Amino acid sequence: MIFYKTEEEIELIRQSALILSKAHGEIAVLVKEGISTVELDKRAEEFILDHNAKPSFKNYNGFPFSLCISVNSTVVHGMPSDYILRDGDIISVDCGVFYKGFHSDCAYTHAVGNVSDDILKLLTVTEESLYKGIEHATVGSRLGDISHSVQQHAESNGYGVVRELVGHGLGRNLHESPEVPNYGRRGQGIKLQNGLVIAIEPMINLGTRNIVQEDDGWTIRTRDNKPSAHFEHTVVVRKDKAEILTSFEYIKQAKQQ
Repeated sequence: MIFYKTEEEIELIRQSALILSKAHGEIAVLVKEGISTVELDKRAEEFILDHNAKPSFKNYNGFPFSLCISVNSTVVHGMPSDYILRDGDIISVDCGVFYKGFHSDCAYTHAVGNVSDDILKLLTVTEESLYKGIEHATVGSRLGDISHSVQQHAESNGYGVVRELVGHGLGRNLHESPEVPNYGRRGQGIKLQNGLVIAIEPMINLGTRNIVQEDDGWTIRTRDNKPSAHFEHTVVVRKDKAEILTSFEYIKQAKQQ
């Protein structure tokens, strides 16, 4: 069942998304050579709890951390650890916030130090793919219009689009209907209506689209061990232009500092 949100509910998700966006900014300040990924997780959890919210991911289906941290060839669901970030790494930080009964969800992939031009292009195109999809999160469009736009932009640049993992609706639950694939055909799928809140999240690989799951039951990496990027926003379907509730501005401000 799809739950369309009232304006009052959207306002609560917007408040959740603001805390989440600021948490991403706090993390971005720390993303540099020499820090462990578990330190990033601790800081994110502290920040979220200090704002009277809860980390959506912690204890979700048994996941033990507040962040999913995916480095280099890890696509998603990587677990924070003692791994120390190095020059040339890329790190995807995926975080959710639960506030006043509603979830928000957002991911960003950072470059650490000096990263090759090929990988920087992967990050750029993946973020562009996200916004290409968001352009179609409007009343009267079809779900497949979002999916096709993400796929077309990524594949036209020669990248692999992960198919087994998708975006999703969210609200009172972290994962709600509908699923939002990053591949599909224009004009297919449900017709989008005002008040639908979805997480659009391209997961794009430098190599093929094929993935494998590690023995921990969570970590997903590329089969060919090439890098993968992940960007995500929480979005409301609106009549003329989608409303993006999460923001990368706090991340970009942190990077400028």
